[in-house]
Amino acid sequence: GAVRGAVRGAVVRVLCLAALLGVLGAGGTELTVELPDSDRRCFHQELESGIKFTLDYQVISGGHYDVDCYVEDPNGKTIYQETKKQYDSFPHHTEVKGVYTFCFSNEFSTFSHKIVYFDFQVGDEPPILPDMNNRVTALTQMESACVTIHEMLNSVIDSQTHYRLREAQDRSRAEELNGRVSYWSVGETLILFVVSIGQVMLLKSFFTEKRPGSGGTST
Repeated sequence: GAVRGAVRGAVVRVLCLAALLGVLGAGGTELTVELPDSDRRCFHQELESGIKFTLDYQVISGGHYDVDCYVEDPNGKTIYQETKKQYDSFPHHTEVKGVYTFCFSNEFSTFSHKIVYFDFQVGDEPPILPDMNNRVTALTQMESACVTIHEMLNSVIDSQTHYRLREAQDRSRAEELNGRVSYWSVGETLILFVVSIGQVMLLKSFFTEKRPGSGGTST
């Protein structure tokens, strides 16, 4: 009994460690793409029917931090469409098998380049322990601890992603504001320089002696 308990504890520890490593290294497709003005970028993914997928996206920099997004099924039917969104999340269960397409459009913008982050997750997360969904008995203390740590790590990963995007967005805004301040400062300097030269020339004209023209008369 003691040996079996020790072996069971060692197996649970290995499973827990594998699950934690899986949390740290797992994830869907995460990309950060540059979206030029008046342009559109599309991505394609082949999926089976009855599969759940989730598309999360957020505009990190550019313009008013908005973008158009739409998703089409293999039949060309639009199942999601939003215009000028800063961020959004779209969960969906596929009804037909085939290639699904999701696009980000910046065609409404003439001057602003955008940088868009998106996370494309496919399928449900597998159970942390084998046969966890079909178990009748309650979880042991070690198994409950593994599940709790697993959920906390998922929360930490989501929070880190959120704060990383916020930091990138704030840095982009700060750089944009710094550029505007620099251009404004250069403009003010040029204006002051021109005004100073004009004032000097104007004052100089006031104190310049004007000699009357000379003319002779003959008798």
